[in-house]
Amino acid sequence: MLEIKDLSVHYDKALALDHVSLEVGTNEIVAVLGANGAGKSTLLRTISGLVRGSGEIWFDRIRLDALHRHEIVRAGVVHCPEGRRLFPEMTVLDNLLLGAYLRKEHSEIEKDRERVYELFPVLKDRSRQTAATLSGGEQQMVAIGRALMSKPKLLMLDEPSLGLAPIVQETIFRSITEIARSRMSVLLVEQNARRALAIAQRAYVLETGRMTLSGRNQDLANDAHVREAYLAP
Repeated sequence: MLEIKDLSVHYDKALALDHVSLEVGTNEIVAVLGANGAGKSTLLRTISGLVRGSGEIWFDRIRLDALHRHEIVRAGVVHCPEGRRLFPEMTVLDNLLLGAYLRKEHSEIEKDRERVYELFPVLKDRSRQTAATLSGGEQQMVAIGRALMSKPKLLMLDEPSLGLAPIVQETIFRSITEIARSRMSVLLVEQNARRALAIAQRAYVLETGRMTLSGRNQDLANDAHVREAYLAP
């Protein structure tokens, strides 16, 4: 579904991504592991059109790097960024509906909103609260729900468990698995490598802008370098 070929990105003279290639299949969860500053967020920002680079990005036989940002969303690629980026003074409901701003089919939008509430029941109870009054975990649920309201084919998640309590992390990772079961692909950037490998089918390791390893989740979980660098207690 997604194919990236030899993607390179510079910030001024600094090389952030160096000839990165990656694939995500249909209905697949693919994780990208790496330390802070490895280029993981840059990778997602480039796919979503926020950053431009060289190379090719193909999605469902459409070349994304030739499109504007809203056209990328319309093509079915949606980015849920690190830090949630909600509108704090708007209600949960209004934040969710913003995710559907490119859509016109009102009955389907209502159905998708109910699906978000089924995935995160607490959001239905909080629907009239402003986003600023929510806990960090609830805000992350709103951010994921807003992305789902765009009805993506590929959902890109940047550090969805960052800063959350372990019990809330469990909810988030369980929801990602449920999302993939609904015939949606997921590209997951996540520092919690152990949990990411537990739910992903495949994974890539990004180090200082280069893809150094890739493979099935269990193969990477058993790799000596991955275990020492990312899975050590």
